[in-house]
Amino acid sequence: MASPEDISREDVGSWLEGGRRDDAAGSGGRLGLPETGPGSLARLGRRVVALLVDWAVATLIAYLVTTPASFAELNSWVTLGVFALENVLLVSTAGFTIGHRLLGMQVRTLGAPEGMANGFARGAVRTLLLCLVIPAVVWDRDGRGLHDRAAGTVLVRR
Repeated sequence: MASPEDISREDVGSWLEGGRRDDAAGSGGRLGLPETGPGSLARLGRRVVALLVDWAVATLIAYLVTTPASFAELNSWVTLGVFALENVLLVSTAGFTIGHRLLGMQVRTLGAPEGMANGFARGAVRTLLLCLVIPAVVWDRDGRGLHDRAAGTVLVRR
């Protein structure tokens, strides 16, 4: 076994610094997407604002449907259900949610994973993992959330 004096920074530097990154990593280049403009990966700020818009719409719909005495009494599971339904239906059919549309984004298919032949299956997988939160906040080198990777989709600018 090597002693600490025998190990150089170059030996461990690559994994400490996150490994090798090419210029296209994180910009969509490895996915065949342009670096900027229409068709480029949607940036984090837009995605977060779109998510907040979609959650606000789901909250408002849940409030109107269940008519609690106040927003504080609104059941969060109902809001999550409305949010999920909105995502499955809109992403599967139109390719975007209300928040995506307002912020100029859309969900596109990169390549169909095995066993997923239609838009509804992709939309359902993407939505289920989005609602679990963790897959949506873990990104790969290309800036895609695990929910998008699993569904074979990518969120791009329109």
